[in-house]
Amino acid sequence: MSLFHTFEGFEALGVSQAIRGSVWLFPAIEALHLLALATLGGTILMVDLRLMGAGLNTQPTVAVERDARPWFLGALAVMLATGVPLALSEAVKLYDKPSFWVKMAALALALAFALAVRVWLVKRVEAGSPAAWATAMLSLTLWLTVAVAGRWIGFS
Repeated sequence: MSLFHTFEGFEALGVSQAIRGSVWLFPAIEALHLLALATLGGTILMVDLRLMGAGLNTQPTVAVERDARPWFLGALAVMLATGVPLALSEAVKLYDKPSFWVKMAALALALAFALAVRVWLVKRVEAGSPAAWATAMLSLTLWLTVAVAGRWIGFS
């Protein structure tokens, strides 16, 4: 069975058909997805700007990351819970879009970096140092790639 046939199977699922067949379901799920994106983006910006030495300068970077983590994880959970059904509802269309595959690859890299590398580095680098800047810039670049590629899906 090819990957394309798998995507056809996803699109044939009941939940996929229900979302496609409803006038309001796709936009409602998309709205939740975008609200979660805004929350996720805010948590990423807070931590990465703190790493760069900008913003929340009275707080240690570790404290900023620790306080932002529940919001990050909650927003991530909502994004996954809304993104999967959205993708399932138009799986065949997404299969042929390079921007979808860029988004998925960038998402995997961004998550791995955020949950493993950045969390570890936040505890070990001094805010504003070259290592902290590099960490923050890589994080911002990965997440911006996810967001831009996701937005570009609608135009490609």
